[in-house]
Amino acid sequence: MKPIIQLHNISDINNFVKSKTNHPLVTVLDFSETDEYIEEGTRISTDFYSIMFKNYCVNKLRYGRQSYDFQEGNLICIAPKQVLTMDNEIEKKENMMGWGLFFHPDLLRGTSLGNKMNEYTYFSYENSEALHLSDKEKQTLYDCVQKIETELQENIDNHSQNLIVTNIELLLNYCSRYYGRQFITRRNSNSNTVSQVENLLKNYFKLDKLKKTGLPTVKYLAEKVHLSASYLSDLLKKETGMNAQDHIHYYLIEEAKNILLNSDNSVSEVAYSLGFDYPQYFSKLFKQKTGQTPIEYRNLS
Repeated sequence: MKPIIQLHNISDINNFVKSKTNHPLVTVLDFSETDEYIEEGTRISTDFYSIMFKNYCVNKLRYGRQSYDFQEGNLICIAPKQVLTMDNEIEKKENMMGWGLFFHPDLLRGTSLGNKMNEYTYFSYENSEALHLSDKEKQTLYDCVQKIETELQENIDNHSQNLIVTNIELLLNYCSRYYGRQFITRRNSNSNTVSQVENLLKNYFKLDKLKKTGLPTVKYLAEKVHLSASYLSDLLKKETGMNAQDHIHYYLIEEAKNILLNSDNSVSEVAYSLGFDYPQYFSKLFKQKTGQTPIEYRNLS
């Protein structure tokens, strides 16, 4: 296995593809103009955010467990510290089309965007959950990237950071809108996923897995339906109004109600049987979800 190539800053990626660095914290690459030569099996990890769009590519990227072709009109967003693996043939320059926007977290420090980057959960999606864009959507994102590129050609002044960050935020907000549209257009397959999750949780509690493995996690559900945890949570939120953790809590509270009404177990015993290490946390969660403490629920039901 090839060692991981670590790209720590923006100049590292520009040097890697033999491109000029105009700003220390952000760069835009035109893949048709970069002198890129990446061998099969090359693994790359960066300390910055990456947003990449390619119209066509003979290469495959492997990100996490998934292998994925850059098909026409696909966009991927990658957070810092993730590892990408080049899977197929060496990419040929004449086949390279599209653009890449790369920006370091330091660019966002002290800005409103820096405080809400965790809201853009698609940076944690797998490549197989990439954003498929229409021609109009491609153009809209490209316009945002062009504005950033134009600003990078100017001399850095007191307005540079604000203008660049503003356009990055605009691009990210468009991506959020387009992912919302994609969830809607995939509603049939999404409904199947919702049913799978509900059956997984029903069986988890029915088969009494709590005593053996503890509380189910979002990661557990995501792995069972072959999605990333972030994508699954956003999908469920879009389809049902509840994210993955909310679904877990719903079935947990329903099970707790059954035990409270059909046994004389103390609240602590109920909490431990449901996989809680601390009964206080169970009581707090129960009150949060039902408006009553476990004792109040038992006495009033």
